[in-house]
Amino acid sequence: MRSKASKWEFAEMKKVLILGAGKIGRIAAVMLRESGEYAVTLADSNGHMLEICAKDDAATLVKVDVTDEAALTEVAKGHDAILSTCPFYLNVAIARVARSVGASYFDVTEDVETTRAIRNIAKDADGAFVPQCGLAPGFISIAAHDLFKRFDSVQNLRLRVGALPQNPTNRLKYNLTWSTDGLINEYLNPCEAIHKGKRIEVLPLEGYERFTIDGTEYEAFNTSGGVGALCDMLEGKVENLDYKTVRYPGHQEILKILIEDLGLGKRPDLMKEIFEKSLPITSQDVIVIFADAIGTRDGELCEENFIRKVHGTAIGGKNWSAIQITTSAGLCAVMDMVLTGKLAGKGYIRQEQVSLDDFLANRFGRYFSLED
Repeated sequence: MRSKASKWEFAEMKKVLILGAGKIGRIAAVMLRESGEYAVTLADSNGHMLEICAKDDAATLVKVDVTDEAALTEVAKGHDAILSTCPFYLNVAIARVARSVGASYFDVTEDVETTRAIRNIAKDADGAFVPQCGLAPGFISIAAHDLFKRFDSVQNLRLRVGALPQNPTNRLKYNLTWSTDGLINEYLNPCEAIHKGKRIEVLPLEGYERFTIDGTEYEAFNTSGGVGALCDMLEGKVENLDYKTVRYPGHQEILKILIEDLGLGKRPDLMKEIFEKSLPITSQDVIVIFADAIGTRDGELCEENFIRKVHGTAIGGKNWSAIQITTSAGLCAVMDMVLTGKLAGKGYIRQEQVSLDDFLANRFGRYFSLED
């Protein structure tokens, strides 16, 4: 989907370095190429992954070990922005490199501690540092904050997101659609929430609930990271706020058996190995996004929600999954808004600073409108 809107044209092409040639990095390169206004370098230490990405003809490909900060710094020089699609535990070092070369920084991490470290790196930086782009955290925080602003006071703010197979066939009713490391991280780490106006931590896999959208029944439960920085911003401003992952009914019960009864929560590497050998990858997925707010407006108790289902589509002549599209679109849209001046600022920028209307009007944010 190549943009024809002159309002988005740069005087010269912006240079973007994408780190990580996996599921998200690859499509991000294609999306940026299709815009016609970004010169992209795609870097990874895995030569085989780079060979796969070469078929897209979307970027200049560079082999580099991102853990070698000196080597990465040489590659990063001259770029306007660095997009990290690497595992969360690599992002602090990448953010340091971005600051050292004067580039703006964006990532899709769900890890809370990583985000806090990047926020410290961003202090007094010339470039923008925007962690937690993507879907959740990322777009869901933008949608939820938009709901929050519509009320005089908010009692409950609920965020629910799931990346699900369209046609589940196993007992977990789940297929791998993105980073297994990130998935396990969400299932094992404490979760942030707000209860009675105070920020608290709740246990992962707890807070079980069921609900129905368009005749399909789902379950949801606490997972880590998806709430982004909303708890920092809204503590004392909402009574209750929580984030839960959406799955088909039955998933959570099996997870608790694996993680608690069989002890895989203490052996995440083994859990990753089992998942990657036993759960097939699918590109036939659907993203379920649900944000709901209850509060007062003009003295009346009201409720509003934001619901979206996103499916995969073809971009650049190739079909991509819904999780690839939404995660990459979130990353590219926020970067595009910063580099075009639609989202002003230096240093650390929260997702909640992004206008939902501006995001959905963006050439990359429009991919969130890919509903049936």
